Amino acid sequence: MKKIFRIALIIVLILVAGFLIWAETPAQADSEAIQALNSDSVVKITQQNGWYIFSPTNQNPQTGLIFYPGGRVDEKAYSLVLREIAAQGYWVVLVPMPLNLAVFNSDAAGEVQATFPEIQSWAVGGHSLGGAIAANFAAANPGMLDGLVLWASYPTGSDNLTQSGLKVVSIFASLDGLTTDEKIDASRVLLPAETIWVEIQGGNHAQFGNYGVQAGDNPATITREEQRQKVVDATVKMLEMLQ
Repeated sequence: MKKIFRIALIIVLILVAGFLIWAETPAQADSEAIQALNSDSVVKITQQNGWYIFSPTNQNPQTGLIFYPGGRVDEKAYSLVLREIAAQGYWVVLVPMPLNLAVFNSDAAGEVQATFPEIQSWAVGGHSLGGAIAANFAAANPGMLDGLVLWASYPTGSDNLTQSGLKVVSIFASLDGLTTDEKIDASRVLLPAETIWVEIQGGNHAQFGNYGVQAGDNPATITREEQRQKVVDATVKMLEMLQ
C-alpha cells in the first residue's frame, strides 16, 4: 500500500510540475511591444500593484478599461494596442495573471476599481481566455461595471449577460483558427441584444496582440498594424458610449 501511495504521489508531482512548466512558458511579447511600455508625450505608463497603468498625458480620464490577457500569453504583448486606446483619452489597466491564466485571478477587476475610485465608468475586457474570465467577472458582479470588451472571446454558457445592462463589443477575426465564427455565433444568445459585433476581415487570433504565431491559428491576410487599428477603433467606439 505504501508503495502504491508513493507511486501515486510521484505521478501527481510530475503532473503538477508539468502544468507549472506549461503555464510559466507563455508566448512572449515581441520587441515592439516591449518598446511600447515606455512613456512618451502622449501616454504615460506606470506600474502599481503589479499592474501596468496606461494614462493619457494632460488629460483627466473619467472612463477606464481593465484588461485581462489571453491564456499563456505574456501580458506585455498587448501594450501597443492598449496604449493606443489610452491615447484617445482612457485610463487603461493591464493586469498580469498568476501562471499566465486569468482564471487564477478572476476578481482582479474589483481590486482595480477599488484602487482608482476617481474613474467614474468602467469596462472590463480581455483577449481569448482573458475575455471569457472578464465576462465571468461581469456576470458575477452585476452593477459594478458599465461595459464589456471581448477580443476573440465569448462568455461561457453559465454567464448569461443578456439582462446585464452592459454596453458590450465583441470583436472577432474572420481567419481566427481558435475563436471561430461558430463559437462567436453561439455566444450571441448570452449577450445583450444591443451588443456591437465587429468582424475583422483577414485578421486572426494572434494578431490581437504582439506575440508571434499561435498553434492552431490561421495565417492572417492583413497586417498586424491593420488589425490593431481596427481593434482600437471598435473598442474606443464602445468606450465612448460610457462617457
